[in-house]
Amino acid sequence: MSIRLNRCVLFVLVLLACAGAPRLGWSHAALNSATPADGSVLAAAPQQINLVFSEPVSPLALRLVGPDGGSQVLGRFALKDRTVAIELPAALANGTYALSWRVVSEDGHPVGGALVFAVGAPGGAAPDLGEQADRSVRFLVWLSRFGLYLGLFLGCGAAASRAWVGPLGGGARVFATAMASIGMLSLPVALGAQGLDALGASLGALFQPAIWKAAAATSYLWTVILAAIALALAFVGIRRPATGASRVGLLSVLFVGLALASSGHASAASPQWLMRPAVFLHASAIAAWVGALFPLALTLRSEAGRGALRRFSSGIAFVVAALLLSGAVLAWVQVETPAALLATAYGRVLLAKLALVGFVFLLAGFNRWRLTRQVEAGELPAARVMTRIIAVELAALVVILGTAALWRFTPPPRAILAAQAQPAAVHIHTLQAMADVTVTPGRAGPVAVEIVLMNGEFGPLPAKELNLGFSNAAAGIEPIERRARLGQDGIWRIDALTLPVAGRWEVELEILISDFEMRRIKDVVVIRP
Repeated sequence: MSIRLNRCVLFVLVLLACAGAPRLGWSHAALNSATPADGSVLAAAPQQINLVFSEPVSPLALRLVGPDGGSQVLGRFALKDRTVAIELPAALANGTYALSWRVVSEDGHPVGGALVFAVGAPGGAAPDLGEQADRSVRFLVWLSRFGLYLGLFLGCGAAASRAWVGPLGGGARVFATAMASIGMLSLPVALGAQGLDALGASLGALFQPAIWKAAAATSYLWTVILAAIALALAFVGIRRPATGASRVGLLSVLFVGLALASSGHASAASPQWLMRPAVFLHASAIAAWVGALFPLALTLRSEAGRGALRRFSSGIAFVVAALLLSGAVLAWVQVETPAALLATAYGRVLLAKLALVGFVFLLAGFNRWRLTRQVEAGELPAARVMTRIIAVELAALVVILGTAALWRFTPPPRAILAAQAQPAAVHIHTLQAMADVTVTPGRAGPVAVEIVLMNGEFGPLPAKELNLGFSNAAAGIEPIERRARLGQDGIWRIDALTLPVAGRWEVELEILISDFEMRRIKDVVVIRP
């Protein structure tokens, strides 16, 4: 009884630790606005570029490509909440420039893009930024994570199976050791691939110090560290004599849950108090279930195997219940709307995974309700059939793990919707008057506009009246004019406005200071599709 109590206490403590882990962010970061705006033609060279994101980010690589094709790394920048203020070289010559930026969002995933602007007259085509995505790097990211999953779920899970299925036979120990070894070998590869992906580098740059430094700057480092602990515990649990081995194996599975809850799409979603424990529970349940299958299959034809099957059958219902409940929570938060299952890559990967899981559950149901009693009664033909079915289950589960590794490249629908809901903004700067214009959401369709007026010294600018016009010459749309209303908080607002198409919209503000003074200022804001 005391051993069971200790295990329960340990599980609860780890679960609470997972729930209280530092927040890594709510979604993928998205670029809300830039100053100067993408595609701007400037009379004079700017001193800095401001990139405003949907959440705080950390720059990984900033590179300015000039009209002559030469590039230079921009290492001087400042972080101000969600804004990255990048200092530009002095005295930029006339011509077209491209800022290639790459940052890491708080969920540990790199986000990149480019901003093109011209000084004076545009100098021909935009500079070539080169290939930004290396397929071999993406394959390495997927392969290393697949190998890590094999180690965590099959290796650590097999070590934990000693606690509820029974001792590991010689073949099971060899299999579990091999899977844990694959996981351990995948760890440095996964971390290096993370660094390559973070910097958008090619495979040949793998051994450069900057790659590993970039990888260490992401939250994925915690996943690697905790996974290494889980796999080390698995090796001990597999090889250690029976006394105490089951506890080590269970602890290994708990660290599997912690490792996968420390970074990634799901762990970064809100509400954190729900999502982190859900990821922890889901990963731990998968390891407990999947890891027990191979050791069980090897013993079914013996008397010891029949006892192992009884123990497995008595406990698997609780493991599957935890897996399904946590999986349902994760899918509900990540997908948000049923339409996203077909409309997004994430949803299609989820559907493929669910189809495979459904197939596995059919096989497992057949084993449980048609063959279990016969095997427990000592019928060898039934034991042979169950062994073959478990082998098919394992093969399908390995495919599921490979499919799940694809999620690394597919932002979840909730992150896509969050990015779409982000506003577009522009700061209009003149010597006499300035304005911060925010369009929410920053995509085509019905929008709301907020304007903060300032004088040339960033102080408040009193105005009697404010009229705003949006025009899109490329789409042949003349100014859409609206009068703003002043709120008690000093912010001017327009609620009933529709911008019918995406693209570059010119914003013109007509500010009535007094009966005898009016100022007009304008700039461009980019509206997303």
